[in-house]
Amino acid sequence: MAIVTPFNEDGSINYDRLDELIEFHCAHKTDSIVICGTTGESATMTEEEHMQCVKFTIDRVNKRVPVIAGTGSNCTRTAIDMSKEASEYGADGLLLVTPYYNKATQNGLIGHFSAVAKEVTAPIIMYSVASRTGCNIEPATVAELVKNVDNIVGVKEASGNISQVAKIMSLTDGNIDLYSGNDDQIVPLLSLGAKGVISVLSNVAPKETHDICAKFFEGDMKGSLDLQLKAIPLIEKLFCEVNPIPVKKAMGLMGKDCGPLRMPLTELSPEHTKALAQAMKGFGIELA
Repeated sequence: MAIVTPFNEDGSINYDRLDELIEFHCAHKTDSIVICGTTGESATMTEEEHMQCVKFTIDRVNKRVPVIAGTGSNCTRTAIDMSKEASEYGADGLLLVTPYYNKATQNGLIGHFSAVAKEVTAPIIMYSVASRTGCNIEPATVAELVKNVDNIVGVKEASGNISQVAKIMSLTDGNIDLYSGNDDQIVPLLSLGAKGVISVLSNVAPKETHDICAKFFEGDMKGSLDLQLKAIPLIEKLFCEVNPIPVKKAMGLMGKDCGPLRMPLTELSPEHTKALAQAMKGFGIELA
């Protein structure tokens, strides 16, 4: 799951609350924690804060579940430095978003990810989310990197394009750790051979998100699908404004106040807050 970063009112990281969230997830079937991803507001953290947050999480989790550190950057040198540091702290894996804004050609992506992989031993999951970055990792590029670079093991696929996922799985003969980057497409991607989901939903419904995957892998397709479909109205509301605006509000509604968002993100609007609360209740989440 992609965990939120709690902040104090002055905007500093609230490590006490982060500690509580880590305990909550370790107790509620979360299979792995991604720290400092998009949901963790890594884009508005200084590098120093980012790495402190990664180290704190690895230390607190203490091997109970794998910790994957978000260490992507649109500067290859920065991505290398953060990835090396996270590896030294003991991260079980690294999640690297594609370069954004300056973007890259497909050859540039091969060069970028290969350069980071050469400097670390930790397994790397590439993150493809063109809706945010303006940069798609094409299926042939994914396949080339996974086949030719030992520690590039997978991709978080958030394109929303099922055909693209099918092509990735075909070109890699299924020898890839592919994770859904969209909570509303967990079951479709599992059916194509995905290994799971890197989830926003799991911040508020960790057990249910785990169960969607667990039931699928146990052969209970109907149970898995029923949970996926039941979650759709809530997932829609969790993305009614830019992530992580709604999910941070949802945490607060559950009594797990994670503080303000860092600018340029702003508080969820009152009408969206009302709709979110209704969707949470409808899913069976107890509000504070």
